[in-house]
Amino acid sequence: MTSSLTTAPLLPAPLRLLPPATPGTLVLDGGTVLDAGPGTAATARWLRSTVGAATGLGLPDGEHGTVLRLRVDAEGIGARLGAEGYVLTAGPEGVRVDGGGPAGVFWGAQTLRQLLGPEAFRRAPLDAGHTWRLPYGTVEDAPRFGWRGHLLDVARHFMPKDDVLRTIDLLAAHKLNVLHFHLSDDQGWRVEIKRYPRLTEAASWRRRTKRGHRASPLWDETPHGGFYTQDDIREIVAYAAERHVTVVPEIDIPGHSQAAISAYPELGNQDVVDTTALDVWDTWGVNPNVLAPTDTVLRFYEGVFEELLDLFPSAFVHVGGDECPKDQWRASALAQARIAELGVGDEDGLQSWFIGHFDQWLTARGRRLIGWDEILEGGLAPGATVSSWRGYSGGIAAARAGHDVVMCPEQQVYLDHRQAPGEDEPVPIGFVRTLEDVYRFEPVPPQLTAEEARHVIGTQGNSWSEVMDSRERRDYQTFPRLAALAEVAWSTLPAPAARDWPGFEHRMDTAHYARLDALGVAYRPASGPHPWQRRPGVLGRPIEGAPPNV
Repeated sequence: MTSSLTTAPLLPAPLRLLPPATPGTLVLDGGTVLDAGPGTAATARWLRSTVGAATGLGLPDGEHGTVLRLRVDAEGIGARLGAEGYVLTAGPEGVRVDGGGPAGVFWGAQTLRQLLGPEAFRRAPLDAGHTWRLPYGTVEDAPRFGWRGHLLDVARHFMPKDDVLRTIDLLAAHKLNVLHFHLSDDQGWRVEIKRYPRLTEAASWRRRTKRGHRASPLWDETPHGGFYTQDDIREIVAYAAERHVTVVPEIDIPGHSQAAISAYPELGNQDVVDTTALDVWDTWGVNPNVLAPTDTVLRFYEGVFEELLDLFPSAFVHVGGDECPKDQWRASALAQARIAELGVGDEDGLQSWFIGHFDQWLTARGRRLIGWDEILEGGLAPGATVSSWRGYSGGIAAARAGHDVVMCPEQQVYLDHRQAPGEDEPVPIGFVRTLEDVYRFEPVPPQLTAEEARHVIGTQGNSWSEVMDSRERRDYQTFPRLAALAEVAWSTLPAPAARDWPGFEHRMDTAHYARLDALGVAYRPASGPHPWQRRPGVLGRPIEGAPPNV
């Protein structure tokens, strides 16, 4: 723990750390009480269950003595720093966290936890006699972006519900506020839809799984699958909401849909391929089996989204839209007739019509459609937001056309890609992106004007799970790089070349790795892979026939 709040190793870095009028240190002990004002009850519960458990302090309700006071100040803090902004002040009488809204109070409580030291991230006290000290001073803070996210792919490799809840806690600890929940793909369907039971009865399991990169000759012959019941989803969403994390569901259309087609063959292009012979896909890559452009398919997915809207209150619903090969549509007499009937010109226009239909459908229900940057092809639906993943160009085009953008280019923030050059990285695929590379990522392209840049609503790190088949592997690929992205998303940083990388490294080394240790995160050490992660075989060396790493 730091002896001076102005040098506190906070992460993400706050706007300002201000010294007190008179230096001093506050001691939190058994007499410390919690005074939670209106709108702060969820944060009070969180403090008692986390900081209270780690410190052994009961934090009972009270207004006198050493007080931890929580307040929403929409007119003052909110007007100055926004709803997610906060001011934390520690002094002789206690600690006060004032937030511009309930979320701001919660983020201030996360900062309080960091100020108490890494031991405050454990689930029980290490030392009953430990003295919990907090230096006097003030933290003023607010986020740069409203969308600070992480994509969790549970379609390629299923993640048990408890691991999803753990992921939400890790996002909240880094002041990330969006969980992009990738729930369907060619390799599996993961959410219960009551009107279409075969989506979970059949499409949630595959017979076997490719091991490593898609060029690998190795297979795991164990069936793999799983899904979340609707009550599971309600629990996940409620748990996230208590931590001010929004869960944005993604159901892929019209590509990445073989799992759904295998369960309901009428969804596919039956005049081109025998869809009754399709199974849930067991390998990786771009799949040629896409949805047919029929009214039957539209009604089916309207039914899916109707149930999703009851489960997910998020303003945004992600519809994928990426990697949709047009070969089946080119060969399909039905698809060609639909192109002519609609007057959309070609297959790109047909995809644009498909996405546009659901843009209108979601808009009519008070929601917003978001999709990957391929939804630009053939013309962008009027209300659509773009997740720019193939680089900056899609996001630039969308922002210039007046559409909101979430920047997540694979060259910078695909966290399943390797973290160092050479052959030591487990499954060494994709672009080399080190912790420093992620720290120097800039979500707003310099080509945009100030007005256009306002359409960049945020950024996120994407963790695709083809080669992440366990919690340990996900931890290793995701952390500590997600900590760097959290600072990029939250903090007001200078241009990439001018960023204080040594300062960030110092904060990681002196405090944040210890916080991750306390949280049980199996992150990649700064020194490189652990010996067990260098074991020979498909997880420890490049695969013959795989494309060269970039």
